[in-house]
Amino acid sequence: MPLSLTILADTHLPKRAKILPAEVWAAVESSDVVVHAGDWTEAPLLDELEVRARRLIACYGNNDGPDLRRRLPLVATAELDGVRLAVVHEAGQKQGREGRMAALYPDVDVLVFGHSHIPWDTRAPSGLRLLNPGSPTDRRRQPSCTFMTAVLEAGALEVTTHSLPVR
Repeated sequence: MPLSLTILADTHLPKRAKILPAEVWAAVESSDVVVHAGDWTEAPLLDELEVRARRLIACYGNNDGPDLRRRLPLVATAELDGVRLAVVHEAGQKQGREGRMAALYPDVDVLVFGHSHIPWDTRAPSGLRLLNPGSPTDRRRQPSCTFMTAVLEAGALEVTTHSLPVR
């Protein structure tokens, strides 16, 4: 049976936005698993996702204070339908990222990261897939805010990047 995922990072609530966009909440509520790669900024969103998500896999980011760091790991890991997943906030500069992350995470199939606010979907020569959903609240230099959804079935991950309307 396929698993549906919503993949988030860099929500920065309430500094970049007061709430998550309705499109993101709709995805969260229809997903089997929600993945968040850090930079929550404050704990209320974590509290709400823990209630509204069927399953949450998450880490803290560089903008997250002691309260979030007590509750979340630096690196979150899980196995979903035989796919080994790791979630970390920072993956360093884009130059050489695939090779560095493959060396750091040799036993992982998919690495979700954040920090840059730039959507990213690539593979390392080792087969490691790297995903960054961008940010649903702070587009920085991107044309729009983004998040990802994915369907995992029989070990294959089909990922969609969603652009949100400018608010």
